[in-house]
Amino acid sequence: MTDVSSVDGSAPAPPPNSSGAALLTIGGLAAAFGVAACCALPLVLISLGVGTAWLGGIASVATPNRTLLLVFATLALVGGAILLWRQQRHAARCGPNGVCTPPGVRVLTLVGLIVGVVLLVVGYLYV
Repeated sequence: MTDVSSVDGSAPAPPPNSSGAALLTIGGLAAAFGVAACCALPLVLISLGVGTAWLGGIASVATPNRTLLLVFATLALVGGAILLWRQQRHAARCGPNGVCTPPGVRVLTLVGLIVGVVLLVVGYLYV
């Protein structure tokens, strides 16, 4: 008989779901983009030679809700980072025959988190 319980007698933890971290990261990235759309993003894009007229509509909607977007982006990015950390920790233990989140998904989630944090900080500082 195979024993599937862990050392302390409890059932083993299920593998973390990769969609939760990805969805929180996408939500945080979208909210951080809204925060940065009014001030910081146009400055950065203009310095790169990219037109910013299309940001006017986003900025007009996002500016009145800036505080709400800051809070949501922070919570979503922190939640995504915690779930990504859990995925990384599980992936280190799952071995070659285990069920893990693919490394590509974890890398894309990490890149999304980094871009979201950069947009959030830049949008917060350039007001």
